[in-house]
Amino acid sequence: MLTEVNPGFHAWHVWCDHQGVSHQKKEWLDDFKLITFIKGMASVWQSGPRDDATGVVFLSLVPGQEYEWHENPVLQWIVPIVGRWFVTTMDGVRVEMGPGEISFGADQNCQLIEGRRGHLSGAVGSEPAVIMLIQVASNPFEVV
Repeated sequence: MLTEVNPGFHAWHVWCDHQGVSHQKKEWLDDFKLITFIKGMASVWQSGPRDDATGVVFLSLVPGQEYEWHENPVLQWIVPIVGRWFVTTMDGVRVEMGPGEISFGADQNCQLIEGRRGHLSGAVGSEPAVIMLIQVASNPFEVV
């Protein structure tokens, strides 16, 4: 029995505007379709497929360490596995995330403004934050 119609989920989108300033915004992804994923099993809602992954990396962020201003090196999904981490964009918005929340890093080509470019990030609290980066070739969000 299907309990969800047209499911979706929120993801934080870190991006750079036309003036070279980074921002982050909560976006809604809802491109799910009802499919038979495995023959003989009940149908499931699937988003994608997203077949443009170029790499998977795991990072452990050191508690108390704030990582300097930087851009995401490539387009990437950032998925917290353990602990909490934060992202502060050039517009001053700070977002903290933990397991069950995700972010999409697309702040490449920001301008250097008053010593800031891209975003700051780091672990929140006294425990390491382990994050998984799924690097991809395309951006699922349109910047308006």
